[in-house]
Amino acid sequence: MDEQRIEQLGDELYAALCEQRTLAPLTEREAGISIDDAYHISQRMVSRRVQAGERIVGKKIGVTSAPVQEMLGVFQPDFGFLTDGMVFEDGADISIAEHLIQPRAEGEIAFRLKSDLVGPGVTEQDVLDATETIMPCFEIVDSRIRDWQIKIEDTVADNASCGVYVLGRDEVDPRDHDLPNLHMKIYKNGELHSEGLGSAVQGNPLTAVAWLANTLGEFNIPFKAGEVILSGSLAPLIPVVAGDKMSLEIDGIGGCSCNFV
Repeated sequence: MDEQRIEQLGDELYAALCEQRTLAPLTEREAGISIDDAYHISQRMVSRRVQAGERIVGKKIGVTSAPVQEMLGVFQPDFGFLTDGMVFEDGADISIAEHLIQPRAEGEIAFRLKSDLVGPGVTEQDVLDATETIMPCFEIVDSRIRDWQIKIEDTVADNASCGVYVLGRDEVDPRDHDLPNLHMKIYKNGELHSEGLGSAVQGNPLTAVAWLANTLGEFNIPFKAGEVILSGSLAPLIPVVAGDKMSLEIDGIGGCSCNFV
């Protein structure tokens, strides 16, 4: 795909984000689109956000667990960038009308880095060594693609369907915990909705984060000290509307919550 078309599609996605509307799937319009093309479209979209005053503060991996892959019909992970314009505090009220289009909530484990990581060649031990803390997280994914009719190229181009995210107040040392066996419970409007283990994301959240570091390394994109890395959903995505209240708890770590208005 030529550079002009990549920029056009990135600008379309950025306009859809700003105007809170959806587009026809890119894979319906661009038969030859590749994941590499999609990544460069995403870079254009994210660069427009940065030009508008946002700052990149981390990265995310998505579509890592089998329930999410089955739900979306996408059978490999996606990846994207987090900006400071996506962050909400624990317990925040999040206005769907102001920030989102067709949101779905994911319960995740987030990593805060204390040193840089540059792929390829990053291992699970490298991730552990580079991590300062982990914490509970809600990522509220959102798609600029009509009715979530996405293939892997659509979601990568759309910055991994990033919406907003909420970090829990409690941060702990990952070396004190058995990450694959961390148990998360997710509540919607006060009732238990779903549960999941850390092993849902590629067998171990460390594995997922190492995959992301190595995948972005192929594009010469490093993880940087201080960044937050979202490691993927431990349970199926949960559609949310105004009035919904979401909370989660991870055994031994703490919780996280947000309200949709």
